[in-house]
Amino acid sequence: MADWPSGGPRRALITGAGHGIGAVTAERLAASGWRVALLDLDLAAAQAVADRCGSTAVAYAADIADQTSVDAAVAEAVEGLGGIDLCFANAGIATTGTLRHTDPEVFAVQVDVNLTGTFRTIHACLPHLLESKGYVLINASGSSIAAPPGLGAYGASKGGVENLGDTLRRELKHHGVDVGVVYLLWVSTDLVEGAEAAGDTFGTIRTSLTGPLARAISVERAVDAIERGIERRARRVTAPRFVGAFYRMRGLAPAVLERDMVKMAPAVEAATTRDLAQKGLEGAVRTDTAASAAAAAAIKERK
Repeated sequence: MADWPSGGPRRALITGAGHGIGAVTAERLAASGWRVALLDLDLAAAQAVADRCGSTAVAYAADIADQTSVDAAVAEAVEGLGGIDLCFANAGIATTGTLRHTDPEVFAVQVDVNLTGTFRTIHACLPHLLESKGYVLINASGSSIAAPPGLGAYGASKGGVENLGDTLRRELKHHGVDVGVVYLLWVSTDLVEGAEAAGDTFGTIRTSLTGPLARAISVERAVDAIERGIERRARRVTAPRFVGAFYRMRGLAPAVLERDMVKMAPAVEAATTRDLAQKGLEGAVRTDTAASAAAAAAIKERK
């Protein structure tokens, strides 16, 4: 891992910065002297966070499902900040439902937002990160290690995100650019809490898990780990702590978790069936945030 260059304030670009992990990370970095570009589909939310951050933060509208939108936002951010030292590709959505009941168009939108959208963001930022010898941080989720029943499409997208990060790390090392991947379990954000309120499937997944796997950590605790990772330009960021152990034993982790996950599968499938019967495709995709509403609209357009 390279050291951060000395001289001048560091400059960060964060997607999904209007809410949850992205918002708190932006606030932490701004408080530490970073200049921050906050990108979000929900510009009003990102602007509110930027206002809390102070004069060193600027908000931009960006839809990571649209390359033109991403390119324009990154270009504006680079002009406003004078460059980019950190790209935190954090934005994403979570669809729910057992794979047997997942419409292929739901799956396609899930992958387009989380995986292709992450790549769109990084691709637009890379010329500037090469210039600054900066750092890419990608939010892959603990689901990239072992996704439970009902989160198969989400887990597949995040598994791709993890592989994307690992490949970029190998390809960019000789350019002086470091790449880190974030592995978090349940975090008390609107992505988690809103999903439980929006449908039966997600709540059934959570209540079927036991022990530490069922507990959500605070956004602040998750960002503590992310902030430490950014400072060290770490290749891996994990929270809670035991996720790091799962990562190191990942060849065994799926087998260790298999019994409980197989046991919960019938209940999750029944919940999926109820959600689809009540709400149709909207049972798999929430509409209570700007990003999830856009995903739901994209699915309807595809159908």
